[in-house]
Amino acid sequence: MDKLQQYKHVFGHLDKNGDGKISPPELQICIGKIGGELSLEDAEMAASMMDSDGDGLLSMEDLIKVVEDANEDEKANDLKMAFKMYEEMEGSGCITPKSLKRMLSKLGESRTVDDCKVMIAKFDVNGDGVLTFDEFRIMMSA
Repeated sequence: MDKLQQYKHVFGHLDKNGDGKISPPELQICIGKIGGELSLEDAEMAASMMDSDGDGLLSMEDLIKVVEDANEDEKANDLKMAFKMYEEMEGSGCITPKSLKRMLSKLGESRTVDDCKVMIAKFDVNGDGVLTFDEFRIMMSA
């Protein structure tokens, strides 16, 4: 089942009356089924925040956007956590050849500081010899 089919399947379960839209009461029921609590007022507020056409209801496209945005946020948080593991010192904002060597050693991959300099140089956009978070993000997406 491809991603779009999965979304259609989930949407079909949420859209209880089959009208092609998820209403605040349907959203409230869904949250209740997964063990959460959502008042009708909160469901209406959530629906209006996620609604793209102003009708107060969620379309399939609205659901996809919400899920995809949440996935992007999760990926960004995971990347930030990974960056912190490689940082020279927590909060320093950069990965140095030494900190890269140290982390790779912890992961069972032995590299020299010179090897790490070469690895960093490939993605060191500003040429300062270290990786910032933005440079690290580019490296991880390559």
